[in-house]
Amino acid sequence: MIRNGLSPPFSAFGRARVVRHRIADPRWLLPDLTIAVLSDFHVCAPWVSLATLRRLVGQVNRLGAGLILLPGDFIAERKLPGRVASAAEVIGVLSDLRAPLGVAAVLGNHDWRDCRLSRQSDFARNSVRDALDASPIRHLANAAACLRHGDGVFWLAGLDSQQSRKHLGKHGFEDPEAAFAEVPAGAPVILMAHEPDYFGRGDPRAFLQVSGHTHGGQVNLLGWRPIVPSRYGARYAWGHVQEGGRHLVVSGGIGYSGIPLRVLQPPEITLVTLQCGR
Repeated sequence: MIRNGLSPPFSAFGRARVVRHRIADPRWLLPDLTIAVLSDFHVCAPWVSLATLRRLVGQVNRLGAGLILLPGDFIAERKLPGRVASAAEVIGVLSDLRAPLGVAAVLGNHDWRDCRLSRQSDFARNSVRDALDASPIRHLANAAACLRHGDGVFWLAGLDSQQSRKHLGKHGFEDPEAAFAEVPAGAPVILMAHEPDYFGRGDPRAFLQVSGHTHGGQVNLLGWRPIVPSRYGARYAWGHVQEGGRHLVVSGGIGYSGIPLRVLQPPEITLVTLQCGR
């Protein structure tokens, strides 16, 4: 695994760091699978521009992952200074991502709270959702998809944002029962959820949860991450976490929240390789 260190947001070649995790689990009986995770773009020039996003797409495609997951926060929050990009522009660039098992996404909290269309329609409509639904990217809004890999299948479930309306003091749009409704009992399941907090509920139906949201704290002082937007503090701030026989991988993400500053927590492409643990 490439560890975090002091670096600019992107290298001199415009590339994000690649952080690797290997997970061996007895419930994964299929051939090895590498999953690329890209989260929390918050596209806003000059910090994360559309040009930067295009370079990132090329970098990920060259990594040759079998599946690409995009766990939310595509657009920038309103108070981030800079020139924001529309949801259609962001999703248009990300539509060039390529993987044998496809590309899948869920919405993040900022995709709801900072979407003008969402605010104007009292959350009835959403520009990021519309852009995803019009793209080749699979949008798993409280839904699951069965994917064939090798001689078998596994399920990919997606959970809508748990904090989509937190700023209004309301519950989010997550619906776990809908997300798992079509999944057969005992099937191998990977859950994609923007916020890692759902992992703390101990739901045994997914052996692996993939999340973003935290930016790794955005500030990492020798492992101390004092600014983590989670009810669990830094417990699920970043990296691979194991609890109760289940796995959680939290990507450090690409962009910025609040202020355009990351301290010892560089933007990253997260690669998760699943292996049979028998």
